[in-house]
Amino acid sequence: MPPSASPAIEDYLKTVYAHTEWQPEPITPSVLASALGVAPSSVTEMVKKMAAQGLVQHVPYGAVRLTDAGRARALAVVRRHRLIETWLVREMGYAWDEVHDEAEVLEHAVSDRLLEAIDERLGRPERDPHGDAIPRADGTLVTEPAVRLDEATAGHVGRVIRISDRDPALLRELESAGVGPGSEVRVTDAAGGAVGVAIGDAAHAIPASAAAAIWITA
Repeated sequence: MPPSASPAIEDYLKTVYAHTEWQPEPITPSVLASALGVAPSSVTEMVKKMAAQGLVQHVPYGAVRLTDAGRARALAVVRRHRLIETWLVREMGYAWDEVHDEAEVLEHAVSDRLLEAIDERLGRPERDPHGDAIPRADGTLVTEPAVRLDEATAGHVGRVIRISDRDPALLRELESAGVGPGSEVRVTDAAGGAVGVAIGDAAHAIPASAAAAIWITA
C-alpha cells in the first residue's frame, strides 16, 4: 500500500469491500454513508475522488464497486486490521470483543515492516479471533463456502466459520453460551423467531438478530 494512502480512503475501501464479502449485492452510496456515519454529500465527494484515482466504479445514484486496484488496496487494509486484532488477542491480553475499535485506529499507523513482524511472530495465521480470513501479503484470501445461521435449515450441521465483530455485547453473550469460531452446531429449529441449535449436549435458542451475525460451513 502506498505510504501516502489516506486513512479516510482506506476506511471507504474497507467498508465497500466488507459489504460484499459475505453477500453479493453491491453497496449503495446511502448504505455507505450509514455504515461510515457520514453525510451523503461527503460520500458523494469521496466516491468521486476514489473514482478519479481508479479505485472504484460508480455512476450517479448507482452502486459503488471496487476496481481491481481498489480491491487490492482494500485487502491490504483488511489484512492490517485482522492481523492487529489477532495480535491484540494473542499477545496483548485483549478479549475478542475489545479489539475492533483498537484495530480501527492502529491499522492506519502500523508500518509494513512491523506488520510483517507481527504476522511472522503469530505463525502466519489464516483467521482472526472472529473467524474472518486474513488476506495474505500477496492479496490472496482463503475462504470456504458458508451459510448464515439464520438462513440454515433444520438438520443442518456445520462449524462456525466467523462471527461479525460489530457488536461487542453480542460477542460476549455468544462466548458465554460457548459459541465461537470452530464450534460445531446442529440446527434443531429454524421456524420460530429464534434459531434453535445444539452444541454438544447443550441446547440454545439464538435470537434471529444474533444468528444473522454467525456464518457456518455450508
